[in-house]
Amino acid sequence: MVLLAATRSWQSLETIQPAPLPPLKVERTGTEIAPWLPALGIVALAGAGALLATRAAARLAVGILLVVAGAGVTVASLVTLDDDVRVAWPLLCALGGLVVLAAGVVTVRVGRSWPGMGSRYEAPARRRPGQTDLWDALDRGEDPTTGDRPE
Repeated sequence: MVLLAATRSWQSLETIQPAPLPPLKVERTGTEIAPWLPALGIVALAGAGALLATRAAARLAVGILLVVAGAGVTVASLVTLDDDVRVAWPLLCALGGLVVLAAGVVTVRVGRSWPGMGSRYEAPARRRPGQTDLWDALDRGEDPTTGDRPE
């Protein structure tokens, strides 16, 4: 939501030019007014993905990062409001920041008790010496189907 709202036109400026030239109209996006909004939106998006891949202390750190990113988006969006800015896009951006902030707060409070990813995503445990499987035999250049591998 933040990335969408930040790329929309937030402000329309009109510059009067000398006659006979027509007035010059310039549309400014939220990114042009507050350049850090898309960066904070990407941080929030990456943090949401990191919540799935982390556990315990790392998840707490991601939650704190989401709180900071959400607060930054909200403040940056609301600071841009003045008499020349269209209100809808900054408010939508601020709403997205509040959602990220709330997700960060919930993560900090209860995220350590959430289950992590399954063990199949972890590095395999070390095997005892002499214990091999078919993939290890293939890595050594042996053909496990011919029965010529050492026991």
